[in-house]
Amino acid sequence: MASSYIFPDIEEATEEGLLAIGGDLEPETLINAYSHGIFPWFSENDPIMWWSLSPRLILYPQEIHISKSLRRVINAKKFEVTFDTQFAQVIQHCATVQRDEENETWITKDMTEAYIKLHKLGLSHSVEVWQEGTLVGGLYGVSIGKAFFGESMFHKVSDASKVALVHLSQKLKEWSFHFIDAQMVTSHLVSMGAIEIPRKEFKTMLQRAMEFPTRQGAWS
Repeated sequence: MASSYIFPDIEEATEEGLLAIGGDLEPETLINAYSHGIFPWFSENDPIMWWSLSPRLILYPQEIHISKSLRRVINAKKFEVTFDTQFAQVIQHCATVQRDEENETWITKDMTEAYIKLHKLGLSHSVEVWQEGTLVGGLYGVSIGKAFFGESMFHKVSDASKVALVHLSQKLKEWSFHFIDAQMVTSHLVSMGAIEIPRKEFKTMLQRAMEFPTRQGAWS
């Protein structure tokens, strides 16, 4: 089913990146938005707000930076990593665990329900990081075409979210994904190789990535 909403071209976004207000969070609307470089971002009790930032932060899976200390952690097999086994838990942790550079969560109840719907359709995916049987880190995002749109990550143990990103990048590299859309700048992601590109360049890259079929279904 096609979305009943038509978004403006992302070039019409404000200087801050705000493109539109309103609509809904149904799967068709979210798929339409992500396919055109748009993502929802708003707080509880606010209207749904849609964004397209410039510059845009992206990470090429084949160019992720793994520090010597992180590589030692990975080689030590301190963590176990899975995909798509506990999506609801991961998004709930992302909503409740305080992250660096964020003062409050934007993952509302409606947002949580929306991404769980996408997950059931095989379009939203999670990476889970375990330590001795306990979920200690992870991330989730949306996959369309050859692009992965990262939404949020969390960690309860040092390096757990970084390990999740490394494993995601390795899988996406194997599948020849073009890029991970990290949306907005954080020092955490920049330290791992994410770079800023202009909106116009991102739009061109996205259009190319959308020409490929979506790897739909569980990644586990």
